Amino acid sequence: MESKVKLVVAALAALTVTTSAGAADKGAHWEYEGKAGAAHWGELAPDFAACRQGKAQSPIDIRASKAGTVAPISFDYRASSADIVNNGHTVQIDLADGGAIDVGGTSYRLVQFHFHTPSEEAFNGRRYPLVAHLVHKSDAGELAVVAVLFKKGRENAALAPVFAGLPATAGEKHTTDDDFDPASLLPEQRSYYGYTGSLTTPPCSEGVRWHILKQPVEVSPAQLAAFRKLYRMNARPVQPLNGRVVGVAP
Repeated sequence: MESKVKLVVAALAALTVTTSAGAADKGAHWEYEGKAGAAHWGELAPDFAACRQGKAQSPIDIRASKAGTVAPISFDYRASSADIVNNGHTVQIDLADGGAIDVGGTSYRLVQFHFHTPSEEAFNGRRYPLVAHLVHKSDAGELAVVAVLFKKGRENAALAPVFAGLPATAGEKHTTDDDFDPASLLPEQRSYYGYTGSLTTPPCSEGVRWHILKQPVEVSPAQLAAFRKLYRMNARPVQPLNGRVVGVAP
């Protein structure tokens, strides 16, 4: 029980850092490549030990799944005022009141979403060019992430107000002119791959519920280039599954 409490506290601490509008992440300096890159996160600080020692880490390479083992997601998103933040590792959109999801009778409030290129999730070794991670928190402090995958294609109208003025430097913040509706990011079909994993950035806290929507949406080459101008690559390598079962929701 004590270890579970510690995991939740660590995850909440990470979420607080991630969602704080304004500055880049505090604490030990980390990157995606080089001496402070993903291969060395677990060595950078005692609080990052799970990045090296954890047995239920994210992201993963999805190669097999078990149908009908996870509950469908009920989305109840709504338009909200939003801050667009360059936090030094990605571009993140903090939402004042973006609604919630319900999974298996548990409600999770949407707190923020952010982007990784390429997608951190892989499918039989293949990654998409971009993914948005929508981060949610329950009243009990449990974390749930919904991943929306992007493939190259037409301009994504939902992303247009966000990508039109991406903050160029770490710590820079813009406020959207109009309220942002996170439901506009979602694909038409809501079937997903589900498993229990971790944060994909330090401190890599475990106990995070992952919901990776199967149907990708489109993003234009120009939009993708705008993000990659700031972050050429900000995806953690896939982690061992270690016996975890990946379920598929209808």
